[in-house]
Amino acid sequence: MKMRRLLKAGMIAAMLAAGGMAQAGNDGAAQPPVQVKPTAAQPDEGLRGRTFNAQEIVDAGHRFFGTTTRGLARAVESVFRAHGRPTGYVLGEEASGAFVAGLRYGEGYLYMKDGTRRKIFWQGPTIGFDAGGEGAKVLMLVYNMDTPRAIYGRWPGINGSAYLVAGLGVSAYGDENIVIVPIRSGVGARLGANVGYLKITARPTWNPF
Repeated sequence: MKMRRLLKAGMIAAMLAAGGMAQAGNDGAAQPPVQVKPTAAQPDEGLRGRTFNAQEIVDAGHRFFGTTTRGLARAVESVFRAHGRPTGYVLGEEASGAFVAGLRYGEGYLYMKDGTRRKIFWQGPTIGFDAGGEGAKVLMLVYNMDTPRAIYGRWPGINGSAYLVAGLGVSAYGDENIVIVPIRSGVGARLGANVGYLKITARPTWNPF
């Protein structure tokens, strides 16, 4: 089962990472979303045909998450206020293992407005105050992405971006151009998960670095 395999990966990775990662300064308190300056192309009406509106994202999320996410619309609304309309989104599952510090592994599909669908994988460090393994479904909104290949790389966590909306964890990764905003369900909504970075690849790998 995919989730069981991901949980096993997270547990093993946590044991390897527990002693080697420095504890970050995020105290787990809910914070308002960081405002990311949009690119010059974002207000252009011509870009709207290549972006998703809030209702499209909410509908896709509800089909994927199921009936346990009544707060999804509120979370999506919060992200749209901070970042605007995304050029793509990811639906997937992830698992992590932690003993204060740990690692996260996930996989899912990237969707773009032109109908492109591409399988992707992600890895990255996590900071939390729990031990053991956890699993979550994830909706990621991706901004300022012209082609699917642009999502690959290491994306640092944006300082102060971790917050909770209706029980869903929201955080942000990216640089001055590409921004990736994961919305995590359930126990996967640990606020410290945005510390560090998110590494996205075309193939699965055990190496988060």
